[in-house]
Amino acid sequence: MTRGRTGRRLSPHELPLRGRLTLMTTTVFAVLGSGLLLLNWLSTRQLLKDNRHRIEPESVLAPARTAPTPTATPQSPSIPASITTPAQHFEDFQHTVLSDLLLRSLLLLAVFTALAGLLAWWGSSRSLHRLSQVTAAARRISTGSTLDERLGLTGPHDEVRELGDTFDTMLDRLDRSFTAQRSFTAHASHELRTPLTLQRTALEIPLAQGRVPADLRPAFQRALDATARSERLIAALLTLAHGESAQPAPQPVDLKDAARDALADLADEARTAGIRIIADPGPAPVTGDPSLLRQVALNLLTNAVRHNHHDGTATVTTGTLGGLAFIEVGNTGPVLDPDEIPALFEPFQRGREHRSDGTGLGLAVVRAITLTHHGELTATPRPGGGLTVRVELPATNETGPAESGL
Repeated sequence: MTRGRTGRRLSPHELPLRGRLTLMTTTVFAVLGSGLLLLNWLSTRQLLKDNRHRIEPESVLAPARTAPTPTATPQSPSIPASITTPAQHFEDFQHTVLSDLLLRSLLLLAVFTALAGLLAWWGSSRSLHRLSQVTAAARRISTGSTLDERLGLTGPHDEVRELGDTFDTMLDRLDRSFTAQRSFTAHASHELRTPLTLQRTALEIPLAQGRVPADLRPAFQRALDATARSERLIAALLTLAHGESAQPAPQPVDLKDAARDALADLADEARTAGIRIIADPGPAPVTGDPSLLRQVALNLLTNAVRHNHHDGTATVTTGTLGGLAFIEVGNTGPVLDPDEIPALFEPFQRGREHRSDGTGLGLAVVRAITLTHHGELTATPRPGGGLTVRVELPATNETGPAESGL
């Protein structure tokens, strides 16, 4: 096993694809090489046995260095110790040859196995280079705000090229689908604004002139309220569509200013609801679309005020930390389960306790704008009840003049 970047040993299943291919190729080469070595060794031994009569001498005599010994009697024949029999000579010869062959074969197998591992690593690296290009391009496209970029792989028409072309085709279909959906939302919202404006005007004029009978006045007021809610819903849909499809203009924005504007817009509503807002401002310079980022602050603070208890508290904090600018809004309110949090950022989710004037698109708009600006959105339930939402965006170096407070 090998070690990863953290020093932990990696099992073969945790190795990258290049490492697994190299390990598999080297293992196959070592196993086949060992089998070939064994067959070669057995074949050599069999050949030596088959050609034994060509290798064995009739007798091998060592030079006599001692005095003559008495002649052996026919009844007790003996072979002098200085004489080697043909069978013994062959066994020694065979053992020497096979031992030397085995040692040299093992050395050659080790060397060529190492070479096979290096060649397998080099070959897999070249083969997977284009696959790495596909991964890098896919990651770059996934972090972008649009789907108009394509892989456009070149080279031979192999499996990697086919994968890239299939990925481009999928991106084309997704781009057309999302574009059509956003275009429909935007056009439908624009088309609905005119009749709603006419309807609201037709209701407001008779009410203002006192030409509505007293028994019909409640019905007129309910119709006027419904029209106002529809207009707010359409405005939220337009903001959501713009937040999902917009390419932020590179303009300097301070989230501190956005929070200040949101606080000014909601001051009367918070005062009426008995919500106390605690502000802890700090410079938070970012680059993006000013109107969309102000909408983020407004939606967060609106959510904190409307989904709160009477005489509750809302907090607004802006600043920078670790190269990121952030705006964090928290509130008191009902106790939330962590499993409920993801659903709050889906469209038309108003929570368990909601007011009739909400559209359920506030946090969905915040999420869409945050993703468009390459930021990160986190939400954490508070132990005593309520929610803390934090938006982090890449900070810029231009802080601008500091202000005394919100």
